[in-house]
Amino acid sequence: MTATPDASTGTGNATGTSADATYADLRAQLATLTTEAFRPELAEIDQLSTLEIAKLMNGEDATVPTAVAAQLPQISAAIDGIADRMARGGRLIYAGAGTAGRMGVLDASECPPTFNTWDGQVVGLIAGGPSAMVKAVEGAEDSKELAAADLDGITLTENDIVVGISASGRTPYAIGAVEHARARYGALTVGLSCNADSALAAAADHGIEVVVGPELLTGSTRLKAGTAQKLVLNMLSTISMIRLGKTYGNLMVDVRASNEKLRARSRRIVSLATGADDAAIEAALAATDGEVKNAILVVLGDVDGPTADRLLTESDGHLRAALAAAATK
Repeated sequence: MTATPDASTGTGNATGTSADATYADLRAQLATLTTEAFRPELAEIDQLSTLEIAKLMNGEDATVPTAVAAQLPQISAAIDGIADRMARGGRLIYAGAGTAGRMGVLDASECPPTFNTWDGQVVGLIAGGPSAMVKAVEGAEDSKELAAADLDGITLTENDIVVGISASGRTPYAIGAVEHARARYGALTVGLSCNADSALAAAADHGIEVVVGPELLTGSTRLKAGTAQKLVLNMLSTISMIRLGKTYGNLMVDVRASNEKLRARSRRIVSLATGADDAAIEAALAATDGEVKNAILVVLGDVDGPTADRLLTESDGHLRAALAAAATK
């Protein structure tokens, strides 16, 4: 009886040989990435005390803001582009796989309550769909075609912005999203990675490469790389919203009061912005259907609710501009 060669060995089987070649190429790619580098000095980390490991990990995390700081010019340029497109009605769309995708979904999901963004104004796409938020979807990150289909599914336009997120900078889903958005729709694209000279950054209009170095656990890019992604996404969304007039100073005047905590915060924001007493705050909020920005304009601009709404519409939602307009009336 002749033994059948095992496909996994690649011997006597064309499919196995092809798979071996693919994995060999992938291993070679990974070997060039700083996020995948092995650190011999940490090879005995499992022998250390819990406190010692915690100190090591904390020290690693402390290096991330410095790596982000090195990319501030690139981050700022991307934000200016994002704010410009969003002012024209465009959407901010994050696309990534695994941890990177989850970071995008997290940032997108926080924008409606924080900035009162309209449904779908900030979108998080993760390879494999919503179920991939809590469970890995095998192979999803390897498909550029899946990214293209996901973007087509939300009817992308030239006013939109697509931010591909990938620690390695080589994830096909993230690269595919950026390439498809740029080539087919003319959307603005941003490539956020944690390796220098990445394919993702090269494919995008704005490349942001936050090089955090090798991870504490070899290749575990949910650590420093994930932290770096979170910090950059915080900047992209928050500063864009500031540019769009969704804050007044450092107050979240577009906050959506969807629960008791946020309703209390709304009243506090009006108080901090105006110095008005509780009775005046309640009256202003009642006159503006609970809209914080409008209520502030009612108090500081000495206008009624409908006038506040009109002035803010004419000012594209910028409270300072609306206050200046109110002062001339």
